Amino acid sequence: MAPADLFVVCKNPDCGAEVSPYVTECPYCGTRLRKRAPKLDKGLQRVSHTRRMPTPPLGRLRRGEIPGIRADRAPYATWLLVIATCGVWVATRAGYVSIYRFIAIYPLGSQWWHVFTTPFAYWDPFESFGSGVYQFATLFAVAVFGWLIERRHGSMAVIALFMIGASGGAYIALMAHLNDSALGGNGGALALVCAWAVPDMLARRAKQSYDGDLLGAGVIAIALLAMPIVRPGEASAVAGGFGVVWGYVAGLALARRDAT
Repeated sequence: MAPADLFVVCKNPDCGAEVSPYVTECPYCGTRLRKRAPKLDKGLQRVSHTRRMPTPPLGRLRRGEIPGIRADRAPYATWLLVIATCGVWVATRAGYVSIYRFIAIYPLGSQWWHVFTTPFAYWDPFESFGSGVYQFATLFAVAVFGWLIERRHGSMAVIALFMIGASGGAYIALMAHLNDSALGGNGGALALVCAWAVPDMLARRAKQSYDGDLLGAGVIAIALLAMPIVRPGEASAVAGGFGVVWGYVAGLALARRDAT
């Protein structure tokens, strides 16, 4: 299109505005400029009829989803950990089974499998206030950060973080004879907290924005690390320390996997 065709001048001497050559009336004064608008250039028609790129097909929508947006997955692994802990407490509280069937006590001997059950065992919170605080703090951390980890990385990540952090820490503490017994999942809870906080810690170090609450996570982690002071015969400081290390290492691996 020639430069002269970019606009026309309104015929009204009192207006004289420059308007588009594709309008029939002046938008400023209403003066009739032509009977009908000129035809568009063929090149413009070809552009308007270009073939649209096919959109990738989406899978069949599940209940609670809308097109283009996936619904949050249910935190099944987190529920499983919390329900298992509550189930052990109900069974021992009601007298169906002795709590010593779950506790890992030095030396393990043939009862080595107790390292996998002791993360779910706590002394009766109604008989000891300190045990109730320990159990509540641990389950609260597992419920909150397990759910956040599961939304981000899936169910298997939650199970691996908790079980390795809790059972691995209890095993190390007993094998080194640093504790006569280790109860509760403070190591697993700390692993979940630290693994969740790693991406935000990396973003903060790189002076980038992040959405998480590192202060809140730090307060919960400190509370869990202090549980051996509240319950010295129940919570293990070694298990808690191992959970911190394991959660940090696993969090780095998960963050690197997400970055690739």
